Amino acid sequence: MGTRVYAQLWHEDAAKAEQLLQDVMTEMERINQLMSPHISQSELSLINQSAHNAPVKVGMELFSLLQTAQSFSDKTAGAFDVTYASLGYRFDYRKKIKPTEQQRQQATQLIDYRGLKLNPDQSTVQFAQSGMRIDLGGIAKGYAVDNCILLLQKAGVQHAIVTAGGDSRLIGDHRGRPWMLGIRHPRGDQHVISLPLESIAISTSGDYERYFEEDGVRYHHIIDPAKGRSAREVISTTVLADRSIEADALSTSVFVLGVAKGLQLVNSLAGISAIIIDKRGKVHYSDDLSVPAMQKP
Repeated sequence: MGTRVYAQLWHEDAAKAEQLLQDVMTEMERINQLMSPHISQSELSLINQSAHNAPVKVGMELFSLLQTAQSFSDKTAGAFDVTYASLGYRFDYRKKIKPTEQQRQQATQLIDYRGLKLNPDQSTVQFAQSGMRIDLGGIAKGYAVDNCILLLQKAGVQHAIVTAGGDSRLIGDHRGRPWMLGIRHPRGDQHVISLPLESIAISTSGDYERYFEEDGVRYHHIIDPAKGRSAREVISTTVLADRSIEADALSTSVFVLGVAKGLQLVNSLAGISAIIIDKRGKVHYSDDLSVPAMQKP
């Protein structure tokens, strides 16, 4: 998945606990093989290779996740859009490679989730335009975390955490105490906010995860679909939800939307909370969260 995967759990049987940890890693790798854009024979790669020519039949698991992605696109007015990859694939953050201005403008015209045609009767995927691509980087990790949590719950685990990159989901508490998860400062290694949590999912998106700087401009992986550029109004968004798939997709969406529109979206959704750090370093909270005393005016 191109990120660090971590799990911790409690179980009375040590051997069973070790097996469950291995089951988590096996499930993560199964989903990676199915949905990675970097594995040439993954179902997602086969879509990118052929869906501009003809409908591509895929398994129900991937098809269902694409339908879920489309629903988040509708809910966020396109701020979440898996077709961002039409431009995103041209970046190589390690090698500091970005598209030319002409390539950027051409690719931006291809970013439109409505051009991703899903046929539920045939379980097929097709692109409306040649050159379109998709990437599930904003939702697949959350989906994988949810799958692993379900696996542990079915095995009777009552206290656990599963993490994939910036996405975590918790079962229960930390054996009598809350799990303490920190939100790191986007421009440093220290945590600026610590959250006591239990039985919840949390996802953080930031402009420090995959990026490079050139001529004073930070190019990072969270693309604003409407502008075809890295989103710039905020530098970190954290979303809390019941499931990781929701937290994952919405943290990306809120990052793109910015403070005002992002909080408007979050405040309209039941059971969703958010913490946003804007480009000036100011912290903003959704209506349901209490501002720490030290940060109150």
